[in-house]
Amino acid sequence: MKPAVRCWGVIPAAGLGTRMEASRPKQYLEIGGRSLLQHSLDALLAITAVEMVVVALGAEETPPAWLDDSRVRLTAGGARRADSVLAALRVLQEIAHEEDWVLVHDAARPCLLPADGERLVSRVLGSGVGALLAEPVVDTVKRVDASGRVLETLDRSQLWRAQTPQMFRLGELAAALENALRSGIAITDEASAMEQAGHPVAVVQGASRNLKVTVPQDLALAAFYLGEPITG
Repeated sequence: MKPAVRCWGVIPAAGLGTRMEASRPKQYLEIGGRSLLQHSLDALLAITAVEMVVVALGAEETPPAWLDDSRVRLTAGGARRADSVLAALRVLQEIAHEEDWVLVHDAARPCLLPADGERLVSRVLGSGVGALLAEPVVDTVKRVDASGRVLETLDRSQLWRAQTPQMFRLGELAAALENALRSGIAITDEASAMEQAGHPVAVVQGASRNLKVTVPQDLALAAFYLGEPITG
């Protein structure tokens, strides 16, 4: 009998987040006494279908005590996001099936709504097509040259801002990332690796609040959405 398909989570958290200009990796900046990573992990674990999450930390990093959880596994990440995701996928390949689904979520995306995660899972399981949360672009978008001069105004009707989680089959995602890294293809998210490998990828609309904390002003906005103060 074919085993039931399960869902797992992955959070790549080995990056330094240099654009935050902080004294420590941005995933450890705190809102309401909890780090961005902890908020993001809790949001991913709140999705009903997710059985366990593998967190990829920096190779020399001492794991914080709150990561000692029966639903969390740790592994050493790499220099690039794709390296860290792939390291986590290899952990999952020891305990999961290649046809299982994996939700990859950013360590610094703490404001994910559980309902959005549930809707993503429902759409993917219902269609069998991997997908990501995304938000349609509403601003006018300009393409500019290196000097900052506008070259053209783009048609925004087909443009979406990628978010996470991004949900794909374990075996297919691992193969797509391995191929991209081997070929030297620049991969900024898991969906781009799947696109390069020829897999169909869908979008499921997410909320504006599901922002990725990248620059200092993003931290204040995330704190606003969470209704908690910046504490460290």
